[in-house]
Amino acid sequence: MHADNWANKAKQMGYRSRAVFKLEEILNKVVLNNKLKNVLDIGSSPGGWSQYIIKRYKKARVYAVDVLEMDPIEGVNFYQESVENINNIDEINKLKGKFNLVISDIAPNLSGISTIDNENIFELNQLTAKVAKDYLVNNGILIMKTFQNNMLKILRKEMELSFKLVQTYKPAASKKQSGEIYLFGVK
Repeated sequence: MHADNWANKAKQMGYRSRAVFKLEEILNKVVLNNKLKNVLDIGSSPGGWSQYIIKRYKKARVYAVDVLEMDPIEGVNFYQESVENINNIDEINKLKGKFNLVISDIAPNLSGISTIDNENIFELNQLTAKVAKDYLVNNGILIMKTFQNNMLKILRKEMELSFKLVQTYKPAASKKQSGEIYLFGVK
């Protein structure tokens, strides 16, 4: 399917972004049961992933965090805040260690200078993995966007210290020329 077709399909289905198909593919591969209770969406704007989770897992409670604004989604608790300050969000902090799934499609603003961009991506990924480690239940799952660069091996090695399983996915809805990939981890 051509990349533009994913965006068209998302629009036809009422989703906010084509990224839902990336998440859907990964979730279908990891055989996640329908008993999701708490889901944390880091870097949630424009809200496609939160929207997908609420639609697919009817009983899930979704908590979404982003520095950018996000239009409301019924059933999603949104907090316009940096992930660096997640411990200051009382409603989320009270659930520390009780999330079944942490999802993150977060990415920094790119400067075009690969050394700086790679470092910023790496730092955001490290922060996301730490939040997931702190907030997930045992056997909870992290799905996180990252990019193929010279920091990826280091990131994977760090994740392998906190997660019992770490795998890499390149979903079909991800543009072939894009360096984005997704890391899947089980705590």
